[in-house]
Amino acid sequence: MPRYFTTELFRFLRDLEAHNDREWFADNRARYVDHVQEPALEFIADFGPRLRQISPHFRADAKVQGGSLFRIHRDTRFSSDKTPYKLNTGMHFRHERARDAHAPGYYLHLQPGECFMGVGLWHPESKVAYRIRESIADNPGVWTGAVRGPAFSNTFSLGGDSLARPPKGFDPDDPLIEDLKRKDFIASRRLTQAQVTGQSFMDDFESDCIAATPFMSFLCEAVEVEF
Repeated sequence: MPRYFTTELFRFLRDLEAHNDREWFADNRARYVDHVQEPALEFIADFGPRLRQISPHFRADAKVQGGSLFRIHRDTRFSSDKTPYKLNTGMHFRHERARDAHAPGYYLHLQPGECFMGVGLWHPESKVAYRIRESIADNPGVWTGAVRGPAFSNTFSLGGDSLARPPKGFDPDDPLIEDLKRKDFIASRRLTQAQVTGQSFMDDFESDCIAATPFMSFLCEAVEVEF
């Protein structure tokens, strides 16, 4: 089993944090390509066949631009922070209908001291969040089985933002009211640098994605996309 990511990835990102400017990045671009971009693209390409076994409706696209790998350049147009580069590398395995529908996805985030994988749907628009809440209220047993089952709950922690008050149209005394108040329907698992740089990381990441299947399947059905 190949080792995709090494300590050089984290060393580059630490150095970038100390020298977040275009001149330094230009001088060190080869390090970025060799230790961050190329390993990430290789990981994405090799994960593709495994992802298709989990669900044929999600995409692992190993393109430098416009694929599963996030750009390292920050969008600074509306930010007071004008530093040009992100201090992490992110990979997002999107649903095939992600361009025209709010759909859940799989995410991998690598950053010194802040590695994690995530699943679900972050910041859905109001009508999509309502559909998910409606599905939870109408199918409490399925939702509970998805998020409280041992395979999922021993791997992931639910997170994200929630409403301060119960959403309109839902019973404030519903046993699942805390889930119905969610604005984000996401779950994450913390990862260590040792895990990320280990030879079994591809297998581990695949296993975690499989453990998320009941949760992802529930969200897909709620927002009316295929799983």
